[in-house]
Amino acid sequence: MTTPQHTSSAFWHGFADMHTVESGGRFVVARGEGARIWDTAGTEYLDGTAGLWFTNVGHGRTAIADAVARQLSTLAHYSTFGDVVPDVTLELADRLAAIAPVADSKIFFTSGGSDSIDTAAKLARRYWHQMGKPGKTVVVGRQKAYHGMHVAGTALSGLPLNRENYGELMTDARTVAWDEGKALLELIEKEGADTIAAFFAEPIIGAGGVYLPPEGYLHEVRQICRDHDILFVADEVVTGFGRIGGAWFASSKLGLEPDMMCTAKGLTSGYVPMGAVFVAPRVAEPFYEGGAWWRHGYTYGGHAGAAAAAMANLDIIENEDLLTHASRLEATLHRHLSPLASHDLVSEVRSGMGVVAAVQFADPSYAMPFVKTLRREGVSARAAGNGAIQFSPAFVMTDEQVEQMAASMARALDATAS
Repeated sequence: MTTPQHTSSAFWHGFADMHTVESGGRFVVARGEGARIWDTAGTEYLDGTAGLWFTNVGHGRTAIADAVARQLSTLAHYSTFGDVVPDVTLELADRLAAIAPVADSKIFFTSGGSDSIDTAAKLARRYWHQMGKPGKTVVVGRQKAYHGMHVAGTALSGLPLNRENYGELMTDARTVAWDEGKALLELIEKEGADTIAAFFAEPIIGAGGVYLPPEGYLHEVRQICRDHDILFVADEVVTGFGRIGGAWFASSKLGLEPDMMCTAKGLTSGYVPMGAVFVAPRVAEPFYEGGAWWRHGYTYGGHAGAAAAAMANLDIIENEDLLTHASRLEATLHRHLSPLASHDLVSEVRSGMGVVAAVQFADPSYAMPFVKTLRREGVSARAAGNGAIQFSPAFVMTDEQVEQMAASMARALDATAS
C-alpha cells in the first residue's frame, strides 16, 4: 500500500520538523467514517488514534453536523461575558454539571484543552488570593505529563523537549516524579504547602506515552493534596467523556473528587473545538458570594455552535451506550496488542485501563519512521512519548477491526526488523 505525497504548501504543521515534512511528503486525510479514514487517493486506513484522542463517537456522524448547522443558522454564537449567554450553552452547562464527578460543580467553557489547563492554573492562583493566601502560587505537574501548549501547560509539562528554547515561562511551576506520591510530599516539605496552589495530574498519562497510574497512586496524591490544602486538578482532556471505559470520567470511576477537572477532546468528539473546566463548589463559592470579579474568559468560550455539537455528541454516547462499548474496547485492545510485547523490537505494551494503549520500542528511534511503515499496512497511528506507538481508537471500532489493527502492527514490526 502506498500513500500519496503532498509536498509544497503554505501549511505549517504543529509538532513537526517542517524540512522533513516538505521533503518527505504529507499524509492528507480526505474523509472518515466510523473508525476508518481515507486519504486523497482513496486508500482506506483504520484510524488507530481517533484523530488525536478525540473522535470518541467515530467519524461521519451527520447528527452532529446537522445539529451544528441548525444552530449556526439560528445563532452562530454570542458573547458569554458579563450576564450574556446563548440558550444552548446554558443547557449544555447544566447537562455537564449533572454528570460531573463532584456534585454542584460549575462549568467554565474554553476553546480547547490547552485553554482549559491555563484556565485552571489561573483560577487556582486567583482562588487562593481570594481566600487570603496570595502566597500560594506554585503549580505542580509530573514527569512525562503533557498539559497542552499554552504558557501554563508548557511550564507544567513533564516532557523536557516541549519546554526547550522558550526560556522560563513561569518561575513558580514545578515537576515531580510521575509515579511516586512521596515525590510530591518531598516538594511540599521543601517549599512549604503555603506556597503551593495546585497539583495537576492526568489519570492516565496520554501524549507522554500512555502510562497507567501505579496501583493506589492517584488516591495517594489526592489525599496528600487534601492533607496540605492544595487544589487537586484532574487533567481529563484525554480520559474524559468515556475514554476511561465504563464511566464519563476517570475522576468519577476512581472516586478522585477533583477540585477542578479540565476537559476538551471527547466533549464534542472533535467535530468543533471546545473545552470545559469543571469547578467544584469549594473553588467556585468565593466567586459567587459577591464582589469577586474573575477577569478571565475567551471570545469563543461556550460557542453556541460548539455547544450544539457537544449536545448531539452526548446524545450519541448515551443512546448507543458507548460507555459500555468503551469497556469492551479496553479489553479487546489489551487482548490483541499485549502479545506484541514478545516481539524483538518491543520492550513493553501498556494497556488494560481505558481505551488507550502504547507499544513501546526498545530503541525509541524506531517510532517516528515506523508510523509510515504502519500506514503501508493500512493503519494510521502516531508516535508518542519516548519511542511508543499510541492507540486510542473511536469507541465504535469493532473487535474485528482491533484484531485487524494488531495484525497490521505485527506485520509492520516484522517488516521493520527484516
